[in-house]
Amino acid sequence: MSRKKHRKPSNNKISNLTNTILSILKKDRNSTFNYKQIASKIGVNDASSRNQIIKKLQQLKAKQEIEEVDRGKFKAIVNTEYHIGRVDMASRGSGYIISDDFEDDVYIASNNMNKALHGDEVEFYAYKRRKRGKIEGEVTSIIKRAKSEYVGVIQIHKNYAFVVVDGNKMHTDIFVPINKINKAEEGDKVLVSLEDWPEKADSPSGKVLKVLGKPGEHNTEIHAILAEYGLPLEFPHDVEEFANQIDLEIKPEEIAKRRDMRKDLTFTIDPKDAKDFDDALSFKVLDDGLFEIGIHIADVSHYLQEGTVLDDEAYERATSVYLVDRVVPMLPEVLSNGACSLRPHEEKYTFSAVFKMNAKAEIKDQWFGRTVTYSDARFAYEEAQVIIENNIALKGTDVLNNPNKIDLTIPKEVSLTGKEYKTSQAVAQATLKLDELAKIMRRKRMSSGAISFDKVEVKFNLDEEANPVGIHFKTSKDANKLIEEFMLLANRKVGEFIGKQKKTFIYRIHDEPDDSKLAALQNVVGRFGYKLNFKDRKSVSSSLNNLLKDVNGKKEQNLVDTLTIRTMSKAEYSTHNIGHYGLAFDYYSHFTSPIRRYPDVMAHRLLQHYLDGGQSVSQEAYEDKCNHSSNMEYLATKAERDSIKYMQIRFMEDHKNENFVGVISGVTDWGIYIEIIENKCEGMVSVRDMKDDHYQFDEDHYALIGKNSKTMYQLGDEVVVKVKNTDLVKKHLDFTLIGKHEEH
Repeated sequence: MSRKKHRKPSNNKISNLTNTILSILKKDRNSTFNYKQIASKIGVNDASSRNQIIKKLQQLKAKQEIEEVDRGKFKAIVNTEYHIGRVDMASRGSGYIISDDFEDDVYIASNNMNKALHGDEVEFYAYKRRKRGKIEGEVTSIIKRAKSEYVGVIQIHKNYAFVVVDGNKMHTDIFVPINKINKAEEGDKVLVSLEDWPEKADSPSGKVLKVLGKPGEHNTEIHAILAEYGLPLEFPHDVEEFANQIDLEIKPEEIAKRRDMRKDLTFTIDPKDAKDFDDALSFKVLDDGLFEIGIHIADVSHYLQEGTVLDDEAYERATSVYLVDRVVPMLPEVLSNGACSLRPHEEKYTFSAVFKMNAKAEIKDQWFGRTVTYSDARFAYEEAQVIIENNIALKGTDVLNNPNKIDLTIPKEVSLTGKEYKTSQAVAQATLKLDELAKIMRRKRMSSGAISFDKVEVKFNLDEEANPVGIHFKTSKDANKLIEEFMLLANRKVGEFIGKQKKTFIYRIHDEPDDSKLAALQNVVGRFGYKLNFKDRKSVSSSLNNLLKDVNGKKEQNLVDTLTIRTMSKAEYSTHNIGHYGLAFDYYSHFTSPIRRYPDVMAHRLLQHYLDGGQSVSQEAYEDKCNHSSNMEYLATKAERDSIKYMQIRFMEDHKNENFVGVISGVTDWGIYIEIIENKCEGMVSVRDMKDDHYQFDEDHYALIGKNSKTMYQLGDEVVVKVKNTDLVKKHLDFTLIGKHEEH
C-alpha cells in the first residue's frame, strides 16, 4: 500500500473567507457565481487560493447558507430581511445606519460599508453579534448617493492627484487622474465630482469641476460653503437672458382681470437694508366700523410660467440662500429686486388675502385673489417701532379718512419728505391700529399653545472687504411682530381655505416634539433650576413658553433657546396636513414669500387654480415637489450656519490676545464647548489642554471633573477663555481655558 503524500500547507490562507464569499453573493443576490468569478472579485489567482474558495463553497452549501443552482454556480440563500436606511458616517470609515425599521441606529463596521458614503441611502441586512448581542449590519447596495460633488484640497503628484475632502465625515480621499485636474495647482481648494469607484480600488475616482481658490481666502471659503451643499453661485446665461426678456409692463388689460386696490392706503415695513419687498399691508376703515386689511404679496407666478427655463431653475434652487455677506437669490435680480419688489410709488401685480376684521381681531369676511396695488410708503422696522413706542398719531381723529385733520409730529428717527407727510400721518395711524390687532392675535395664538421663539440672531458689521468689524444681535420687536402676525394670518387662512375643500395643497407642517427629546431637555435645564410639565400637549407648550421667558436676558439664554429649538421636530413641506405644532395652527401654508421660496409659488398657482374652479391636482406629484423643497431648505440652512461660523472665526482671529467670559454650552469626553457671552462665538477647549489635573467625563452631570482636585466644569458654568487657534478651513475655533469666571 502506497503512503499518502502530505501536501505542504499553504502559506497564503485567505482571511475571513466565509464572510467575503457571503458578502459577494448577498450583495448581488440575484446572480450566480462560480469559483473563478469569486477569485477574480477577491483579487487572487493562484491554485491554493482557488482551492480554498472551492472548499469553502462546498462547506457553505452543506450548511445551507448558499445553494448550487447549476453545476459549479452558486447563489446566496436569502433568509435575511433587507432594510433601507441612511448612512451616518463616524470616523475611520465605520458608522451607523438610521432606519425606520430599528429603534436604535445600526452599527456598520468599516469593512462592511462596501463603498457607502455619508448620507447615502442604502440597502443593508442586520444581524446580532454573538458576543455583544448588539445589532450590526452590512451594506448590500447603494440606492442613492447623498451627493456626487465634494469640496476639498488637492494634492498633486507626478501622474495623479488626490483631493482631501473637507470635514470628518469622508473617510477616503478622491483619486484624480492628472489629465482631470482642470488647471488646479497644489493646495487649491476645488470642487470635485465622483465618477467611478472601481471594484478593487480603495478610493473613488473623480475629476475637478472647478477651482475655488486658495484655502482661507474669503471668497474661496464662501464659494466652498455653497459648493459643499450643491448650491449655485450664479444663474446660467440662458436663465438670465430669459428673465431679461420678460415683459414687465403693467397693462390695462391685465389690470381689468384683477381687483384694483391702488387707491387703498398701502405700505411696506421691512428691514432697513432690504433690497426686495415681497409683502405689503393695506388698511381701510369701512362704513360699518370694520377694518379691511389686505396682505399683498408679489405675484411672482404671473412672471414665472411653468415649463420655462426660469421656472425650472427656480424649482431646482427652491429657496434663496442668506449667507453673512451675500444673498444667493432664487430668482434673477430683474424679478427679485425689480418687477416683483413692492417698491414705494410703483404699481405692482399682487396676490392678496383681504380680511374684514373687528376691533377684537375677529375675522368677519375674507377674500383671496389677484390684485393690482400701489405702495404709498416704505417704512423700515426701526421707523415703525418709533411710531409704536411713542404712540404717535393719537392726537387726530378720523385720521384715516381725513388725514388733513391730524396734528402729528414726526420724530427725527422717521425719515420722511414733505411730499410724504400727509400719507405718513395715515400710515402712522394705520400702524398703531394694526399693532393693536396683531397683539390681540398673538395673545390668542399663545393661549392656544403656540411656542414663542424669539431667539437672538447674530449679525455682523462688515467693512467694504467683507471683514467682520463688529457683531450685534437682532431681536424681534413690536414692529417685526406686527408684520409676522399678519403674514401668519394670511398663511393660515389660505391653508384653511383649501384644506377644508379637501383638495391637494402645499402645507407647512410641524409635528409634536419627541418625548425622549423633551426628557433630555429637562435634564439640561434642570441644571439651571427650571422645570417642565409634560402632562399634556397644552402643559408642554405652556411650560416651554415659561422656560423661554424665564431665561430671557440670562447668561444661559442662548444655550437654552438653542436646545429648546433642537427639541422641536423639523418643520417641512407636505401635502399631508398634520397642522403646525409650534404655531398651534390646524392649517398652515407658505403663501407670503414667493420671491425667495418656491413652495409659496406653488401655493399661489394652486390657489388660483382652485379659485378658477379647477379639480384637485395629483397629490403624489406635489408631495415629490414638497420633499425637494424641504431638502433644499435644509441645505440652505446648513450653508447659512456655516457662513456664520466662518465669519465668527474670522472675527475672533483679530481678538487672539483678549480674555472672554463664556458659558459652557456642551460637555464631551474630549473637551468642553464654550459660547462667548458678548458675541455668541463658540469654540472648544480640548481635555488634552487642561493640564492642571486629569479630567474625566461625568455624563450624568454634564461635566468634566478633575480626578485629584475634584474641580468641576459643568454645562452652564461661566468660564474665562482666550483664543488658542482659529481654523478658517475647518471652521473650528480652539480656546485656552483660563479658569472659572468667579475666580477672576
